[in-house]
Amino acid sequence: MQRRIFLKNTGITLGALAILKQSALAQLLTDPAWKIKMLTDDIGIFTEKGGTIVFMLSKEGVVVVDSQFPDAAGHLIDELKNRSAKPFRLLVNTHHHGDHTAGNIAFKGLVPHVLAHANCKKNLEAVAVKQNSTDKQLFPDQTYTNTWEEKIGNEKLKLHYFGAGHTDGDSLVHFQKNNVVHMGDLVFNRRHPYVDKTAGANMANWIQVLDKTIKTFDKKTIFVSGHSGNGYDVILNISDIVAFQDYLGNVLRFTEGALKAGQPKEDILKASEIPGSPQWKGDGIQRPLSAAIEELSAKMK
Repeated sequence: MQRRIFLKNTGITLGALAILKQSALAQLLTDPAWKIKMLTDDIGIFTEKGGTIVFMLSKEGVVVVDSQFPDAAGHLIDELKNRSAKPFRLLVNTHHHGDHTAGNIAFKGLVPHVLAHANCKKNLEAVAVKQNSTDKQLFPDQTYTNTWEEKIGNEKLKLHYFGAGHTDGDSLVHFQKNNVVHMGDLVFNRRHPYVDKTAGANMANWIQVLDKTIKTFDKKTIFVSGHSGNGYDVILNISDIVAFQDYLGNVLRFTEGALKAGQPKEDILKASEIPGSPQWKGDGIQRPLSAAIEELSAKMK
């Protein structure tokens, strides 16, 4: 009798597990790799692979900031068409890196204008020529140098350029009414940043760019970063901006101290943590250290 009860209960358990496995598999197959999160009624973020995308739905059309890669951009376009019958109004690039702009091509024929800082366009064109991929890119047809603004629907969109930082062409994109700012890669939330010295990056000036950011916006501003570390969000507040600003300063101080002590580059790059910024963990510490070594070595000559 005990055996019959055991077999009966085991059968129920196995059956339940089978159903759960089927349910989990079905969810896995239907759950998209990409995610959308609305920040306000009109503005949301799209994440899949590459830098975070911000979009705005308005009565005058859809605005998209950054485009990730062609396949991801296709997923975004399909989803936004489901959410709005309005046409695409504007595509903005925060900077030229491929994980933010390779998807531009997916908007060809859909959006009337692509907007970016003049240096972003210059860098994007230079990379495309070098990689022989101009046919795979949709370049900005509108550029600005210091600020740009336009009313779109009920929102006023304003772009700021505060100088060289992550590259020499980084834009801050402010949706003024909703008080949302896309920082692009000017902030890596608890993740070691890529510092593109080949495109005019300047770590010391990057700190000043963030200082201008803190002074321009307020404590109620919702900031969006291009990337975040494991366990951290791409949605930020002022304190996260300050923390990243402090991190950059700590990288420069640590590197300068090591260089003045006569440490060779190879030893500096063996560091596993930036003193004063223990939250920045994981791979990639060599990226900012290499950039800091290059920048400070030139300054100390």
